[in-house]
Amino acid sequence: MDPLVLRNAVTTALVEARQERRLEGLEFGVDDEQRLVHRVIDQWFEAESTRRLLAGDEPLDSLAEQRLTREVVKQVLGMGGLQDLLDDPEITDIHVPGSGPVWVRMRSGERRALEPVVGSDAELVDLVRATSSRLGSGERRFDSASVECNMQLEDGSRLFAVMGVSSRPSVIIRKHQFELSDLGELRACGLCSTEVEEFLRSAVAARRNIVIAGGTGAGKTTLLRALMNCVGAEERIVTIEDAYELGIDRFAHLHPDHDALQTRTSNQEGLGEVTLGDLTRMALRMDPDRVIVGEVRGAEAFPMLLAMSQGNDGSMCTLHADSSRSAFVKLAAYVSMASTGLPVSVVNSLIAQSVHLVVHVARVEGRRIVTSIREIVDADGDRVVSNEIFSSVDRSEARPLFPMSDALGERIREVLPC
Repeated sequence: MDPLVLRNAVTTALVEARQERRLEGLEFGVDDEQRLVHRVIDQWFEAESTRRLLAGDEPLDSLAEQRLTREVVKQVLGMGGLQDLLDDPEITDIHVPGSGPVWVRMRSGERRALEPVVGSDAELVDLVRATSSRLGSGERRFDSASVECNMQLEDGSRLFAVMGVSSRPSVIIRKHQFELSDLGELRACGLCSTEVEEFLRSAVAARRNIVIAGGTGAGKTTLLRALMNCVGAEERIVTIEDAYELGIDRFAHLHPDHDALQTRTSNQEGLGEVTLGDLTRMALRMDPDRVIVGEVRGAEAFPMLLAMSQGNDGSMCTLHADSSRSAFVKLAAYVSMASTGLPVSVVNSLIAQSVHLVVHVARVEGRRIVTSIREIVDADGDRVVSNEIFSSVDRSEARPLFPMSDALGERIREVLPC
C-alpha cells in the first residue's frame, strides 16, 4: 500500500468538496471534513481489498490499515509530523527551523532537540499553506510577497511562520493551556500568593484597567485569560487579537454576550488590511462593557488608552516589558507610533488617567510567577508616578510591599463581600 496514493486521493476529494460547497454558498466545517476523509479512506480500502482478492494477493493487514489511516488523517486533517508534538500535553512550545531538528520546551522549562518533522524546507512551507487553507484563514497567505503567517490552530495553539527574510522557513507554535483559566488554578500552580489572587479578583470586580506585562513565555496571556474569566456573566466583552489566543469562545458559559475580533492582512491587491488599531476603534462602537486586547505592540495603544480614559473601565491588555515600571515607557513609545505629535508630558498624563494597575509576570527558575503589581498614581512631566503595592522577594511570588492609595483602597472595599 502506497500512503502517498491514498493521501493524494483524500486531498483531491477534500479540495473538490470545498470548491463545490463554496460555489453553492454552503459551509464546509471541520466535522464535514472528517466525515469525508474517513468515507474516502473506507472506499479506498474497500477497492484495494477487491483488487487484491481478484489478483490473488495477500489481504490487507488490519493493523497496517489502521496505522495508514492514522497517518493519512494526520497529514490531511492535522499537521503531519508536527501533530504528535501538538498532542503531547508535556510540550508547551515548538520551534521548527525548516527540515532541521525540532526544538521543544517542556512544561518543566527544559528544552529538547527532536528529530526533523519534514524532509525539506519546501515541505514545511507547503504544510503551513495547507493548514492555513484548511482552517479557513482567509487571506493569510504565505509566500514571497507575504513572508509571515499568524494563525490559531484547531486546539487553540498559536502558529507563527516566517520565510524569505529568514535563513530558512521557520515555524513557532505556542500551545495554550486553556485548562488553566481560573485565578485559583494559577495560584495552586504557584503563579501567585493567596493575597495576590484576592487582590486581582477585587481589582477586576472594581473595574480597574489592568496591563499585564512580561517577557515571551512568561504567562501573560494565561493570566489575562484568568482575569477575563473573573468578569461577571452579565457584562459584554469584546476581545481584540492579532490571532485568536484568549479563547473566549471556549468560555461561552462564563461570557454569553461577547464578540471576538481578529486582524486581517491585505489581499493580493494590497487591500482589505484590518489592523489592531482598526479593531480597537471598531470595538468601541460595539457597545462593550469591557475591551480586552490580547497584546498591545504598536499604534493601537493610543485608541486603547483613550477608550480606557473615557469610561470603558475594567479593560485589560498585555504587552512585552521586563518590569512593571518599564511598562510605562513601552506604552509611551507605542503611543508615539500613532504619530499623534503629543509631548511626553501629555502622553504620560494620558497613561496615568487610563491605566490603574500594571501586573508583571516572569519565568523564574522554570516557574511562572507574578513578580510585581504597581498602582499608577499620577503623572509628573516626563515620568509616571506609581506605587509598587506587591513585589517579589528572593525570587518568589510577589508579596505586599507598600499600601495602596486611599482611592484604590476605597474602590476595592466597595466590591468586597460584607
